[in-house]
Amino acid sequence: MENKRLLIQNVEDAYQWLDEQIERNVSREEECSACGACCNFSEFDHRLYVTSPELIYFNEKIGSEGKPLRDGICPYNQNGKCTVYENRFAGCRIFFCRADVDFQNQLSESAVRRFKKMCLIFDVHYRYTDLESALSETPANICPSAGEQPAEDR
Repeated sequence: MENKRLLIQNVEDAYQWLDEQIERNVSREEECSACGACCNFSEFDHRLYVTSPELIYFNEKIGSEGKPLRDGICPYNQNGKCTVYENRFAGCRIFFCRADVDFQNQLSESAVRRFKKMCLIFDVHYRYTDLESALSETPANICPSAGEQPAEDR
């Protein structure tokens, strides 16, 4: 289980890094207004993708299996507010309605590289999947090797 604890810490570090990049590079005019519009994926016409390390982290932090999307709306958005804000995925951290698309794309690419590297270090099967599919799976199906010893320590 030490491996899982280290993976969780690496995801937290990646999220902190993302939050710092956004704070340094996003103007007040571009900032997220927390309106919740982007949580309605079908109406906003976009999809959110997540990686296996993020799903492991999320399941560990929320203490239960994911809730499935219904009608294209994030199940963690209640009355226009995110109920898992502190534990939200990289895509939720990076995307806001008015932000610079090039900056968002570059930040997303950097985040994905970090999550891929975590998979190599901790011998976790890498997945990059849409949130709707991911939330309908059990944590064991997402990452059966999450509790094993890191590859570099074997």
